[in-house]
Amino acid sequence: MTNTNASLFERAQAVIPGGVNSPVRAFGSVGGTPYFVARAEGPFVFDVEGRRYIDYVQSYGPSILGHAHPAIISAIQDAAVRGTSYGAPTENEVLIAEEMTSRVAGMDKVRLVSSGTEATMSAIRLARGTTGRDKIIKFAGNYHGHSDSLLVAGGSGIAQQGLVGSEGVTAGAVADTVVAPYNVVPEVDEDVAVVCVEPIAANMGLVAPAAGFLEGLRDACDAAGALLMFDEVITGFRLCRGGAAEWFGVQPDIWCFGKVIGGGLPMGAFGASHEIMGNLAPLGGVYQAGTLSGNPLATAAGLAAMQHLTVEAYDQLSAIATRLADGMQAAFDAAGVAAVVPRIGPLVGLFFGATAPTDFDSAKVICDNGVYAKFFHGMLDRGITLAPGAYEAIFPSLAHTDAEIEETLVAVAEVAASL
Repeated sequence: MTNTNASLFERAQAVIPGGVNSPVRAFGSVGGTPYFVARAEGPFVFDVEGRRYIDYVQSYGPSILGHAHPAIISAIQDAAVRGTSYGAPTENEVLIAEEMTSRVAGMDKVRLVSSGTEATMSAIRLARGTTGRDKIIKFAGNYHGHSDSLLVAGGSGIAQQGLVGSEGVTAGAVADTVVAPYNVVPEVDEDVAVVCVEPIAANMGLVAPAAGFLEGLRDACDAAGALLMFDEVITGFRLCRGGAAEWFGVQPDIWCFGKVIGGGLPMGAFGASHEIMGNLAPLGGVYQAGTLSGNPLATAAGLAAMQHLTVEAYDQLSAIATRLADGMQAAFDAAGVAAVVPRIGPLVGLFFGATAPTDFDSAKVICDNGVYAKFFHGMLDRGITLAPGAYEAIFPSLAHTDAEIEETLVAVAEVAASL
């Protein structure tokens, strides 16, 4: 019996909640049946029915070199034949930590974990342990994973589900979490342990920090003796060689990473100065652990990816993103469609409104107006995959050539005309 997307989704719903292992994959906010990927290569994914798509999901960011890059596959294969998990240190853990700290000024040490959620959760604990304070500040529409204290007013999948939080999260779990509007510097008092921010908000579309916002956070934290945490799970080692701190010239106290550093395998990390990281077990009293932390397959894949991310590679990636964003904007303008296609370096966003939003409230109005779903399916019908939700960014990769960009822009023009 030949699998189809519909038959697999029906079977999946019988044994997996909603038929998916991450909610946005269910197509709930765009409607329809999700495609099931059979394989991927470079800028393409192929579904179980044999259809090829030009892919701008790219696993929501990890596949910065494109899918199944030969160097990454070779590194994984080489690591796998030597064992998949040891519960003991490996050389590659040292090598990838050295690679990361060499790129990010002020980040002396990192702790490897298995996901971005685990990185931010652990970083919050470290900040509280370092400062002896309880309160944290986050921003509406910023998504820092699904740990209890950070899930409130999150972007990404939680916003696409129409939720402001989650059942099962107790009032006590968020009692010390303060939510502020993005792009407004909040009051930071002496009870605040850490201010958590996406330096570029990439989980409510793509919203840039306003001029002075990140600098204002740095100053407010310094004045109150609080720590500043950059959630760079998306921007880290995608935006440029040193991430958002290099891009904006603002240095946080704690960094969180994911996606790119795993080369497509599950890995996250958090890092800080010698002094702050000295509070982490086994050196200090802040406990954090993980059976699969520093997994040998993930570190091998991550190292292979990072070694390809040179200054020239970032220039190339930004050029690809520029051609895509400018071409999309031109197509919408020609069709008379109210749309904004923001671009920050190699990151691209899409809003079906007359002006770009600056915070979660203004992003939500646009993301929930229903236009994105029509555009999404129009593009899918033409063999172009975007994230099945308006709150996500667009991820061009180094594997997207002029031919794929041109094919994409032809499709954008056709769908824009239909809108």
